[in-house]
Amino acid sequence: MTSYRESVRSLLRERILDAAYERVAADGWDRLRMAHIATTAGVSRQTVYTEYGSKEAVGQALVMREVERFLVGVEQQLQDHPSDMRAALTAAVGYTLRAAADNPLLASVLTSPRRGDDGLLTHLTTRSEPLLETATAVLAAHVQQTWPQVDAPSRDLAVETLVRLTVSHIVQSSAPAEVAAARIAEVAVRIARPGASERLRPD
Repeated sequence: MTSYRESVRSLLRERILDAAYERVAADGWDRLRMAHIATTAGVSRQTVYTEYGSKEAVGQALVMREVERFLVGVEQQLQDHPSDMRAALTAAVGYTLRAAADNPLLASVLTSPRRGDDGLLTHLTTRSEPLLETATAVLAAHVQQTWPQVDAPSRDLAVETLVRLTVSHIVQSSAPAEVAAARIAEVAVRIARPGASERLRPD
């Protein structure tokens, strides 16, 4: 059972992240200071440092919280198409790309100046492993449960490819969301089941 102290600390951390989200969405990551977060959250700057330690840690937490929120929607899209892998993956990727385009935090990150290796964008590029690992694990678990006929090596390769291509399109889109989603899903399906029929049904 979660203790009262743990619950209070969890709420405090969320409050700090909400404040950071607000400031980044409004002013950009480069202008964000720990003091700004503290002021917006209504806490001391020391409290922000105690909970997160550094601006970098706040950035990582912000990105991972958005990933977790996205994955809730992704799982719903997948569950809506249990008998059709292609349709499920297309819907999931399409949802992700549309949600990313409408997300104020991501909009701020993607339009901010790309300066070295200290920007929030690095959590989607050079420091993206936590994001990729979380998204890959969730999607792989769903594929394993819903389409058990796909062998493990093909499943893992297809899922990793789908996740990395989706993140790549979020960072630098080269086609409308619907078109990109269909293409990414097609690649993943072909890897998961070479020569697959139009519909992949659970065994």
